[in-house]
Amino acid sequence: MSYDPSNIFAKILRGEIPSKPVYQSDHVLAFPDISPRAPVHILIIPKGAYVSAQDFSQNASPAEKIAFIDAIGAIAAEQGVAETGYRLIANTGAHGHQEVPHFHLHLIGGRALGSMLPHD
Repeated sequence: MSYDPSNIFAKILRGEIPSKPVYQSDHVLAFPDISPRAPVHILIIPKGAYVSAQDFSQNASPAEKIAFIDAIGAIAAEQGVAETGYRLIANTGAHGHQEVPHFHLHLIGGRALGSMLPHD
């Protein structure tokens, strides 16, 4: 999957589509998911053009990586789930069911989430 600059997150970063940021830094933007799966469902995206978690891990600068990890903790605390717990999901590639070709994490919490995946 190659980076598509017309993807929805690129448009949000350019201000072409409005969002309601809950967190923003030089390297990171976070906002509520439009179809939340739990009381807290925040999308966390790097501001750089990275297709996937794999692309981000291999090509982001150390400053971008640190800012992204720091954002997770700050957002979890601000959203009130740092103590009770939350789940981070990054869908990567076809088998991971990645739909938007821009690396992003789903931070999900606010209730008990159950087991991660059903057993086959």
